[in-house]
Amino acid sequence: MSSPISNVRPKPDKVLADIADYALGYRIKSADAYDTARLCLMDTLGCGFEALSYPACTKLMGPIVAGTVVPNGAKVPGTSFQLDPVTAAFNIGCMIRWLDFNDTWLAAEWGHPSDNLGGILATADYLSRNRVAGGKKPLVMRDVLTGMIKAHEIQGVIALENSFNRVGLDHVVLVKVATTAVVTAMLGGMREEVINAVSNAWIDGQSLRTYRHAPNTGSRKSWAAGDATSRGVRLALMALKGEMGYPSALTAKTWGFYDVLFKGKPFKFTRRYGSYVMENVLFKISFPAEFHAQTAVECAVRLHPEVGSRIGDIGKIVITTHESALRIIDKQGPLGNPADRDHCIQYMTAIGLIKGNLTAADYEDDTARDPRVDALRAKMVCMENKQWTRDYLDPNKRSIANAVQVFFRDGTKTANVAVEYPVGHRRRRRQGVPLLEAKFRTNLARRFPARQQAAILELCHDRRRLEATPVHEFVDLFVI
Repeated sequence: MSSPISNVRPKPDKVLADIADYALGYRIKSADAYDTARLCLMDTLGCGFEALSYPACTKLMGPIVAGTVVPNGAKVPGTSFQLDPVTAAFNIGCMIRWLDFNDTWLAAEWGHPSDNLGGILATADYLSRNRVAGGKKPLVMRDVLTGMIKAHEIQGVIALENSFNRVGLDHVVLVKVATTAVVTAMLGGMREEVINAVSNAWIDGQSLRTYRHAPNTGSRKSWAAGDATSRGVRLALMALKGEMGYPSALTAKTWGFYDVLFKGKPFKFTRRYGSYVMENVLFKISFPAEFHAQTAVECAVRLHPEVGSRIGDIGKIVITTHESALRIIDKQGPLGNPADRDHCIQYMTAIGLIKGNLTAADYEDDTARDPRVDALRAKMVCMENKQWTRDYLDPNKRSIANAVQVFFRDGTKTANVAVEYPVGHRRRRRQGVPLLEAKFRTNLARRFPARQQAAILELCHDRRRLEATPVHEFVDLFVI
């Protein structure tokens, strides 16, 4: 006879408890983290404003039911929409991620921690407007920056040693978990409520990565994070209404996350939650390219003056890279849409060699039709540098190295141009910050008149004043 199954409800899994304790109780003391969060806020919103120029993105924006306006609801920056916080979180998250131009975290699992801003900003704005309507003090932007730092940390620390992509799951599971924890705390949830909400985030059916890979690469990868961060807000609101949680959501034998989706392996951790991830996050500054290819495009742009006029003379191109890039963006064959192209290292490198630059518009059909692009792709060979693969995972380096060398039919060749750290890396932060601020100014100019741009820039450049600004007043600066 089999032994009866115990129905005694266990204590919460340690992973759930640690996330809740951090979300509720950890005090961020790092000035570097707050200043980086300020830059991240600017850059993330700016990426969203550029995306609003693309109908494929804007068709997904707005209320679920056309014409719906929510009194004291969250506003969507760059638009005139005022929505419930769940739908607003999807809108903000969708526009942030659409062009693959916001920040990145690379480890055993990669992802984009600023995707969490969709849920954090929508919730903070919603709370602030309702508090003011009830005669109470609103949240201030320091609360938003704190939420960003904590969401970055939860997502990034779990990602350090735990690869979800290797079991076919998309990294947006970590957006959902991080948003759920931070937003539940922001809404005033107690420890049990945060644990309940986060347990439900892990129990949810998780997104498969198939929409990021051949032969199914498609636009879902541009709204998946918006979906995840909005789901986090939904689960948080449910927990605040008393919806129960599942204390062994991860560890339950047979039915828990580990056994069902993670090959029975528990998560591994090498550091406690603090502010490490925000301090070391990678900004996409120069190119809207999948981050494993950022340095490859930089190499191609450096080679452009030498090869741009000799594209027809090229016989072979060698891209030296690291294992993660080979696994996810090394593609042969037809590329069917912009989402396919911005996850192909050969395509992005070809554009850099031909044009000496790479913009979001270069993923559209007009550029892709240039016969030189596929001709160059067919001449490319990708090779792994095993030391670069090790450096990619080294916590003291976190390099994202690539090299490009062009060989001509007449036997001549270029230098093997290598770049280990992209401009958005912490090791190049001094060089990157002025470029990041210029990117933000460019993106503001896409959407707002000069006076509105000036008011936004003045506030964002004064961290103390920004942190003291009520959230709803900050968001109102971005209303169209």
